[in-house]
Amino acid sequence: MSEWKCVLQLDHRRQVTDGSDSELVAAIARGADLRIYTEFRHNEHIDTASSNPELIREVAEFRTTYLLDRRWAAGIMTLRQPVELPAGFGPRPSMSFFLYNQDGQQAIARPYLDGAPAPATKGPSPLDDHRDMPRYHQHDNFDAGTNAPSSNFVYDFERFRYLVRDDWREVYACSSSGEVLAGSKSELVDAFAGGADVKVGIASLCDQWNAAPAHEVFCHTHSGYYYTDQGMFIAATQPLVRVAPGIPLRYNSDGWDFGWALVRTDGHVAGLWCDPYTLQFRRTTDRRAIRWFVR
Repeated sequence: MSEWKCVLQLDHRRQVTDGSDSELVAAIARGADLRIYTEFRHNEHIDTASSNPELIREVAEFRTTYLLDRRWAAGIMTLRQPVELPAGFGPRPSMSFFLYNQDGQQAIARPYLDGAPAPATKGPSPLDDHRDMPRYHQHDNFDAGTNAPSSNFVYDFERFRYLVRDDWREVYACSSSGEVLAGSKSELVDAFAGGADVKVGIASLCDQWNAAPAHEVFCHTHSGYYYTDQGMFIAATQPLVRVAPGIPLRYNSDGWDFGWALVRTDGHVAGLWCDPYTLQFRRTTDRRAIRWFVR
């Protein structure tokens, strides 16, 4: 029996045909994992010069999820290297940080990894020519010719299905100062020591750009550490993408980056963030409220 459940479905006009926004938002607030199913035709989306109208089904994982103002959900693909269907990978190594909002609005940020010269200056750029893709509606374009172009758009997929795996348990929550807000640290530690997966929801992680709307970023962790004398639990996150908070969530010039965080049960959050334009790293130290989930 599938562990995944469709809580929201949109048609090609992005109208709700099943489920509801509120179901999706509630699941994301509980730490649920997100995958999105879409349908498109090969000669409309992959190769517009092709005569192949074959319908393709895609299910993509959105490893980083956002809860904004406790009423809006979005997800970002954080592990995707661009592919060139059906044969292999795209022409340039990069990350494909596709971003989907709950209403089907989409975005892409693409930091290149090959070190090719990128002399252009940052800022608004002309829209790309998508006359051969009538289902693609580009809203804006940023930083073309730099190492990290981005844009916001809508592609009229045949349908969108928002799938969640909603089996995480919130076992502990701490304030930015380390005060216990809910749950039991011992339950977190016992689950971790027994091999459970650990996921965190970090409040206000992106407020370097702006503090409103209130937001929480959810990310899986990969390694955990428990200091037995101090009673402190520490976890290192998988890679995540930070975006200037907004509804809908969208990319802007100089409004996003990516990296890793190390979080502790006293509210300490250390960040190692990559500037996508230069691929240079910087370190940050903050204090954030954190919710801790196990599975």
